[in-house]
Amino acid sequence: MNWKKLLAALLVLAGLGYGASLWLRGPIVTVATAQRGDVAEVVYATGAIEPITWSKVLPLLRARIVEHCRCEGQFVKKGQILAKLDDTAAQAELAQVLTKRDFAESDVKRLANLIATGATTRLTLERSETELRQLESQIAALRARLTDYLLVAPKEGIVLRADGQVGDIPVTTDVLFWVGQPKPLHVIADVNEEDIAKVSVGQTALLRNDGFPNGALRATVASLTPKGDPMTKTFRAYLALPEDTPLRIGMSVEANIVIRERKAALLVPAEALRTANGKTSIFTVENGRLKQMPVETGIRGGRLVEITSALAEGTVLVSPLKADFRDGQAVRVAR
Repeated sequence: MNWKKLLAALLVLAGLGYGASLWLRGPIVTVATAQRGDVAEVVYATGAIEPITWSKVLPLLRARIVEHCRCEGQFVKKGQILAKLDDTAAQAELAQVLTKRDFAESDVKRLANLIATGATTRLTLERSETELRQLESQIAALRARLTDYLLVAPKEGIVLRADGQVGDIPVTTDVLFWVGQPKPLHVIADVNEEDIAKVSVGQTALLRNDGFPNGALRATVASLTPKGDPMTKTFRAYLALPEDTPLRIGMSVEANIVIRERKAALLVPAEALRTANGKTSIFTVENGRLKQMPVETGIRGGRLVEITSALAEGTVLVSPLKADFRDGQAVRVAR
């Protein structure tokens, strides 16, 4: 019985000794290597593809559509009728006023003849003439109003999109036609206000759209809106697209505007850096212990950071760093 207890005690002591040896050797760390590569600082934005030259056509009043051109994708001239709204009531009102105008004209002629014979007064004639002028003004206004029932092309171009159909009753905020030139195109992108100061005309933008997973889509910053939107805290950037871009009108894109870039820079993973009190450092492993080394950084990309101080290419450093790592701590490098 005693030898069994002795064996159990020896096993416990062996386990404790093995655990102590592992603790003294420190935790397991993973490492990365400082390597040369290209890195860029970018500003993220989102936007949509639109033609540079185009216009929207909306109804000026609410009425039923009685005619529709069915001309989506077709060329139209400026002033060409695209759709017509029901103007039956307006035509009836005009006809009623025209009848009153005709009666007023005959009445003026009759009173003018009576003036010559002295059967009426000049004041009566002037009143009739005033009424006639009022009716003429009313007719002009009604005829001008009839043009509001016609939706016409505001410029020469292609009907990029046509909505609505005969029988619909659109409201005055419904866009029924988009008319313009399908080329050239640009991206209207929203940039956060904290990033807009970094963006300038001429910078390259790399675009991403799920419809082109393998395509290198590029654009160029053409202009920036002078005033931002205080509600969304964004500024508008206009990105010019090349003539042969495969992107289509109405597509949404994610844009990475390249602020600056460096070729063949010395790069380390961002998670291998520690910044404290305004100073940045990395940790290497020498003889099983951590060694802290201060470094200076340049461009910070999405995953990699440029090192501008004296650091040898191929240096092995701990990545990722943990908050409790300290200089001189014993560690084991993962195989």
